Amino acid sequence: MLSFSLEAKRNDSSGSLVTAKSAELTIDTSLAGRPDALNPVELLLASQAACFIKGIERLAPTLEFDFRGVQVYLEADRPENEARIAQIRYQVVIETDESDQRIALMHKNLQKQGTIYNTLSAGTELVGSVTRANVQE
Repeated sequence: MLSFSLEAKRNDSSGSLVTAKSAELTIDTSLAGRPDALNPVELLLASQAACFIKGIERLAPTLEFDFRGVQVYLEADRPENEARIAQIRYQVVIETDESDQRIALMHKNLQKQGTIYNTLSAGTELVGSVTRANVQE
């Protein structure tokens, strides 16, 4: 069993500090919100983005999938009167010369093997795509 841990501490009414390993991250726990820190939903989306990127890094050698870069775009919808995320939409854009079929294979593997993806999809609709970047010459 793999285990993960972190610590979060309220600094004041404007925010909190998360520490894990030797990393620190200020988070938005203010009722007013703050533009210089991620709020809880944005942290959730950041986790999914990291899961997609790390998944590609991990799967690329196994699938012999060549790529040069990755960008991830995510959006979440929360019903106004419910404390839950109803849907997350994503687009993973890979800078690659791989075929559409190989990109679809990568997408399937990201869905099947993504820890955060599988955790979120158990209770939230995840809708998205993995596409090739339009490279300007």
